[in-house]
Amino acid sequence: MTAPPFESARPGSARRSATVTGPVAGRPALTLTAFDLADLGYRVEEYFLSGIATSYRAIGAQGRDGRWLARPHKTAEYTTRMVVVRPERPAAFNGTVVVEWLNVSAGADTAPEWGYTHRELIRGGYGWVGVSVQMAGIEGGGLMAFPGMEPLRKADPQRYAPLKHPGDGFCYDIFTQAAQALRAEPERLLGAPSVRTLIAAGESQSAGRLTTYINAIAPLEQAFDGYLVHSRFGGAPGLGKSSMLMSLLTALRPVHLRTDTTVPVLNFITETDLIMQRFGYLPARQPDHDRLRTWEVAGTAHADTYVMGASPMDSGTASTEDLARALAPTCNLLGLTLPGEINAAPQHHYVMMAALSALNRWVTTGEAPPAGTRLTIDGTKPARLTLDEVGNAVGGIRSPWMDVPTCKLSGLAIAKSRMGALFGSTGPLDPGSLSRLYPAGRADYLAKFRDALASAIAAGFILPADRDEIEALAAASYPDAA
Repeated sequence: MTAPPFESARPGSARRSATVTGPVAGRPALTLTAFDLADLGYRVEEYFLSGIATSYRAIGAQGRDGRWLARPHKTAEYTTRMVVVRPERPAAFNGTVVVEWLNVSAGADTAPEWGYTHRELIRGGYGWVGVSVQMAGIEGGGLMAFPGMEPLRKADPQRYAPLKHPGDGFCYDIFTQAAQALRAEPERLLGAPSVRTLIAAGESQSAGRLTTYINAIAPLEQAFDGYLVHSRFGGAPGLGKSSMLMSLLTALRPVHLRTDTTVPVLNFITETDLIMQRFGYLPARQPDHDRLRTWEVAGTAHADTYVMGASPMDSGTASTEDLARALAPTCNLLGLTLPGEINAAPQHHYVMMAALSALNRWVTTGEAPPAGTRLTIDGTKPARLTLDEVGNAVGGIRSPWMDVPTCKLSGLAIAKSRMGALFGSTGPLDPGSLSRLYPAGRADYLAKFRDALASAIAAGFILPADRDEIEALAAASYPDAA
């Protein structure tokens, strides 16, 4: 049953309206694509956002139920940046802007939500805005270092000299003010007369920050119409100014998303997120309700070959062979050699695009996304996923790569590795197993794959627009030696 559309979020208070300057000439320091977005009718611009930000302090305990109370605390001046990607033609804009809380785990801004969903963003006519919300994106100081990734101050000292961040205690209000600016100046920032919908999105540590935002700040501000929380772990950081390490430690305390949210939330969980030791989402699991859907997706890792390699070249016009090569399993990651091949599950990308589409439809029409089956846990301690005869996870949101497998796809690394812990693993099935599963070989496999794909599309977890590409990838990826 379709409910009425949700009432649009009200604009925030005028007392903290920010000043927007730009667009800034030249290319922003943020990796988005290896192809020219102008060829697809999109424009990339960067703006500086300045104002007086407010920090918050908790009132009472920040309990497991997520119903946190907060009040404004201190104020400080700030200047940060927003990267805006929008359709060149106003008529192509669908009215929805995805506002990504840029990830800073590497001590530099990255945009994993853009990476996983940009194909749907572009073909759907969305706007996308990446906001440098946290200090580490500007000044450095992440939890891990990756080759070639630098904070803005080092990446381009002259361009980003005006930036000033007072600390992560102010990050929540900076994010609110970015939303307010997009509503206040749609013509200037998005080339459109108005913005219908703002969806906040964030992955990994940014998903943890969004959890805190939903629980403590959203009831005060109501700046967003929906939330896409991607790959959160069990806990969420506090409201105060803290180091990245302290924020990580607070994430050890499991917390739910509050159940009285006024706008929809789609919570996307991979196998890695669910059962990672000490930090995993499993202790924070909660039932769906009329404004929450949780999709636990079988076979997926926190990050994989798509977002690390295929995404930058995936314009939608690449050949099937090139896309298949970019998606292929590899043990080489950012110049390092890992002890095993990382997760190469295409479903993370495709189901994420379906999640974005479903959330946007939910916000704009009231039609709720399908409820997803949860991944099955075997009851041991520490918790483990229940596996099928092939070695793949049972339960969760299904895809043809899991129901018609040619390999084992897991959110857990093959061997212990600090770098590889988030990237899962891929293990090819031996020829004998493939022969038992598909006695007639490739034709048998492809027929079963098409049926499983049709089921996933009918269930609402893969978009019909991706059918032909996925079938072509399956044909290109079937092991020749089988």
